[in-house]
Amino acid sequence: MENGKTRLIDMFFSEGAVLFGRFVLTSGRESDYYINVKKLSTNPRALRIIASLMAEKARALGIEFDRVAGPELGAVPIATALSLETGKPLVIVRKKPKGHGTGSQIEGEVNPGDRILLVEDVTTTGGSVLRAAEVLENAGAEIVAISVVVDREEGAAERIGEKYRFIPLVTVSELFARRRSSGVQE
Repeated sequence: MENGKTRLIDMFFSEGAVLFGRFVLTSGRESDYYINVKKLSTNPRALRIIASLMAEKARALGIEFDRVAGPELGAVPIATALSLETGKPLVIVRKKPKGHGTGSQIEGEVNPGDRILLVEDVTTTGGSVLRAAEVLENAGAEIVAISVVVDREEGAAERIGEKYRFIPLVTVSELFARRRSSGVQE
């Protein structure tokens, strides 16, 4: 697992998924760096590593789940890859109920009592993934854990950890430590 994690961290830099400048995050906070996991989740090699690491971590921690879910948009490729990796059905949580058809906020089947591993690309405060967890719980599901590719270490772990098991693959500290040790420049 460590070899895969090292490869993933290296890919953040080789694929240009860490950007420096002025950015406004989903949380509304401003930052001088941006973690663009979508650069990796749209790359088949990186996406395969992400799914493999998430599946390995869940197994190692004894987390059992019936379905994989992800909020739109950033988590959808990750949830899809993890679904393929584990053979577990996929669920997508919309930001808002759709305005046509069934009007559902959930795509895919969720039954009362389903154990769900919820995934996300990046967490800052955890607000987006917590809203998705609430939608799934309102449908009768149980969130067994929340797994994220990158935790920015700005409060998400504490906030999510109050209610759920939180499993980041990589933290910003680990990314920047690797950047320093390998001499990657801004």
